[in-house]
Amino acid sequence: MKLLPPLPPLPRLPGPRMSSALLGATALELAVLVGHLIAYPFGLTPERRAPRPRPTRPARTGAHGPDGGETAPRATTAGGEAAPHAATALPLAADDAPPVVLLHGFIDNRSAFVVLRRALTRHGHRHLESLNYSPLTRDIRAAADLLGLHVEEICARTGHSRVDIVGHSLGGLIARYYVQRLGGDRRVRTLVTLGTPHGGTAVAPGAGIHPIVRQMRGGSSVIEELRTPAPGCRTRFVSFWSELDQVMVPVETACVDHPDLDAVNVRVTGIGHLALPVHPTVAAAILEALDAPEAGEDTATATGSSTGATSAA
Repeated sequence: MKLLPPLPPLPRLPGPRMSSALLGATALELAVLVGHLIAYPFGLTPERRAPRPRPTRPARTGAHGPDGGETAPRATTAGGEAAPHAATALPLAADDAPPVVLLHGFIDNRSAFVVLRRALTRHGHRHLESLNYSPLTRDIRAAADLLGLHVEEICARTGHSRVDIVGHSLGGLIARYYVQRLGGDRRVRTLVTLGTPHGGTAVAPGAGIHPIVRQMRGGSSVIEELRTPAPGCRTRFVSFWSELDQVMVPVETACVDHPDLDAVNVRVTGIGHLALPVHPTVAAAILEALDAPEAGEDTATATGSSTGATSAA
């Protein structure tokens, strides 16, 4: 039986090749996801907040000392015990940093900020507030309005007139709407966003059944509202975007691009969407952004929308 000659090899068809950077970022994303799934149940309940300190009240006058003379009034606590002289309420120190409000992304909770919260605490940020909004939230505008109520309560409780906000993904978009459309710029000094779809993202079609996901798409009514003029906005924006973020499509949609906003966009390399709130180098860059002086305190403060070339990973 005569054998047929072997067929020539077929040409190799071009196909997608995963770069080493994308492969490493994907592996990191999976590791972060596993860790976050473990921590997720611990973030379902609202954060316990310290009660507002009760004011001290003076003791009755007319008490007599050992020599029979009248002693000076002494401050007492609410329980009647003598309080130290330094226990009276003092004004806030000039260098006392504003509270930092942490706002998570879609179908997430405050456990997403466990690592970042630890980094902020180590560097002296004493007032930290991790807020949970319901996964059943159907409207960014309503969530932004609720955020405003939380911010007012935080300011009343801490004695600060302004706060800083760090928002991941959808959390950053909610915070921006509050700042830009609901007058929140009078309360928010700095807004840091991590992988936030400022220009709208082409997310997975199946996720579009949720109304709030549709609002995150390009061309939605919410995204178009954020394109409208915002003259005099007092909040400064620092937006972190990653070239390997598979949730932001296109990746540049995570940049703040608005002529009226004081915004700096920081490009992150080597990590994906989920790693943005937990990567130590990003945390260091967030600390730098929060510790930067306000406009007017330093003439070198950057103004205007720009794309930073900083590599944060």
